[in-house]
Amino acid sequence: MMRTVVIDRPGPPDVLTLRDRPVPQPGPGEIRARVHAFGINRADLLQRAGHYPAPSGVPPDVPGLEYAGVVDAAAQDVASPLPGSRVMGLVGGGAYAEYVVTDARQAMTIPASLSFVEGAAVPEAFLTGFDALERARVTEGEWTLVLAAGSGVGTATIQLVAARGARAIGTSRSPAKLDALRALGAEAVVNTSSEDLAAAVRRCTGDGAAAAIDLVGGALFPAALAALAPRGRLVLVGLVAGRTAEVDLGLILSRRLRIEGTVLRPRSADEKATLVTAFRERVLPLLARGEVRPVVDRVYEMTDVAAAHAYVASNASFGKVVVEVP
Repeated sequence: MMRTVVIDRPGPPDVLTLRDRPVPQPGPGEIRARVHAFGINRADLLQRAGHYPAPSGVPPDVPGLEYAGVVDAAAQDVASPLPGSRVMGLVGGGAYAEYVVTDARQAMTIPASLSFVEGAAVPEAFLTGFDALERARVTEGEWTLVLAAGSGVGTATIQLVAARGARAIGTSRSPAKLDALRALGAEAVVNTSSEDLAAAVRRCTGDGAAAAIDLVGGALFPAALAALAPRGRLVLVGLVAGRTAEVDLGLILSRRLRIEGTVLRPRSADEKATLVTAFRERVLPLLARGEVRPVVDRVYEMTDVAAAHAYVASNASFGKVVVEVP
């Protein structure tokens, strides 16, 4: 048996309960990892509240999209990673547990320079940021706007923009977070609680940003569009600020803007494996050399996972919140 965090019923953080569940067994093409740490994500909070059902094939009442641990079992058809390997990765759900089973193609070796806690802070944040920048086709020298840049995905994306030789603009409503974003490589920052986003972006770019990674949606979505230069590209990644917005369609036409939405969780196993392969080649070396790094705000114990959820919901965190599994 293994300890597992279970959603007893949809509701606030205190509906999360520790329960014993059978240890899962790997099927063809799969590995099993002994989990040493897992990250907390907004999707977990939505699932706990009953607003984001788990996809088929994963436990419907056990949240968790990312893990770091050690491979302890593998199917006979799996050549890599082998048992004993330190790995991290995304899963469709079920990472809030002592063991998790996953497609071997989606497991990534944890760089030797990173701890399990740091490894657990990598998959969702850096894979999402990398994927969004690829979709936005961000290239060297381009001004790239990252909304809600103090989040886990935001802190990763700011660093990845800088690593490409592009020029990052980060937004937050917190002056302290804006200062921290500069330290991560943001060339410019915008306080969205006191500044006009489009005007502030134009002051430092001239024509506007070449690309925008919108992690929040809602009322900031129209402002992000207005901050784009002609032929600008916006990739919508999150809807924390709301699912609806009033948009000037004429702006999209006149500036010939391109808008794309993206989400990782419902993608097929093959799609995720393709993304992980590209990530291994282009981002893992940066992590290994310390050129980019996971930003961990707080670490909780498994018995305090409800408190971890409450802290993430407070919007006070900068970077990732991680839970250690003893």
